[in-house]
Amino acid sequence: MGVVLLADDDRAIRTVLTQALTRAGCRVRATGSANTLWRWVEDGEGDLIVTDVVMPDGDGLDLLPAIRRKRPDLPVIVMSAQNTVMTAIRAAEAGAYEYLPKPFDLKEVLAHVKKALDGRGGRTDETPEPGGRDETMPLIGRSPAMQDVYRIMARLMTTDLTVMINGESGTGKELVARALHNFGRRKSGPFVAVNMAAIPRDLIESELFGHEKGAFTGATDRAQGRFELAQGGTLFLDEIGDMPPEAQTRLLRVLQEGEFTTVGGRAPIRADVRIIAATHQDLRELISEGRFREDLFYRLNVVPIRLPPLRERVEDIPDLARAFLRRAESEGLPRKTISAKALDVLRGQSWPGNVRELENLMRRLAALCADEMIDAAVVETELAARPSSAADGDRDGGGTLSTAVESHLRRYFALHGDALPPAGLYDRILREVELPLIALTLSATRGNQLKAADLLGLNRNTLRKRIRDLDIPVTRGKKLM
Repeated sequence: MGVVLLADDDRAIRTVLTQALTRAGCRVRATGSANTLWRWVEDGEGDLIVTDVVMPDGDGLDLLPAIRRKRPDLPVIVMSAQNTVMTAIRAAEAGAYEYLPKPFDLKEVLAHVKKALDGRGGRTDETPEPGGRDETMPLIGRSPAMQDVYRIMARLMTTDLTVMINGESGTGKELVARALHNFGRRKSGPFVAVNMAAIPRDLIESELFGHEKGAFTGATDRAQGRFELAQGGTLFLDEIGDMPPEAQTRLLRVLQEGEFTTVGGRAPIRADVRIIAATHQDLRELISEGRFREDLFYRLNVVPIRLPPLRERVEDIPDLARAFLRRAESEGLPRKTISAKALDVLRGQSWPGNVRELENLMRRLAALCADEMIDAAVVETELAARPSSAADGDRDGGGTLSTAVESHLRRYFALHGDALPPAGLYDRILREVELPLIALTLSATRGNQLKAADLLGLNRNTLRKRIRDLDIPVTRGKKLM
């Protein structure tokens, strides 16, 4: 396919990638030195670079601007074990063709290599000027789920594309929106956020587009709307699914025509804003119910970003917990640390309130824990005091059976830390599901095994054997539910 210049100070990674790339038809030159890589670039060698960030004699990202100036058509794929959103953003700003977090998926690396070599050219996106950035990044997490989010965000920094962020309450949708603004081309403009669910429906149009004096009862003066306040910057429309139909129509016009009028006004006003929307609802379901415009959905859903719930990124909980304790300390609460066993307890929870719930818990622990070290017993006590609706969020009508089973398994694996659970997991989990299923079915049929077998779709003899094996008590004529 072409010549790949591979730079990584880890000999094992160089060996694995060299073998895989060679099998894929590439010729490979590999080094653990940034200086050697640059010499190859100066000599005109290679059709593609695959480089680590941190090397003994330099930083792969620091080389990128020079590579782009020297050979603008040479694509560069950056790999890094520093799996933060800032690494992804730095790679995008420096003009990387792609950013891949370590540990990487070999098939994914090969797919990007093939795509880059087929294209034979680096990205031509305009890159923002460095400087003026807020380095205190609120997004935390090194999990694969968050890496996917970071890579999408990094690609969006140099664009004004409309973004739709979807995620459960408490996952950090506004943090993503603010990051897209703070690191984008509109960072010098205002960031204006408005929550559709927090505004009375009859006032939403006025809030968004402003109104003229006398436009309605109580409009004693002209008032600017959020679109005017966000001119030159970003307008974040949170809980867009709660927008009433009339406002949806006006918003669609803004997206189509690039202008709007105030309530009671006639003169069009140019809308110089980037739109980022967010919702925890399924907008396609709202469309089928006639509660959300399909044409507006497609205008907003140009680039979708799905934020994973905390239960899908439990490996991020230790970093999040420590960061929230540091934040609490910076706000005047006592300095606290947290034990490894306490973190294991946190990883074993379902977190229906997601990152926001975890942050609130860490603030309470920082304020109330008497010792500097927060141990497992303190965490368990505080968790036990949570409202039952929070503690049982995904057990009492909050999701599907598969979601509940998944949550249970995540807690089970988390409690074992880095070690694997004992062997026989498949049979053990099946028993945990089968026992209540049969017991509750027998209860519903008042102990009638023939009816229970029919309801379960089992042979009666099979049901009897399972009742014996699972030691399930059978009481005729009594319904336990």
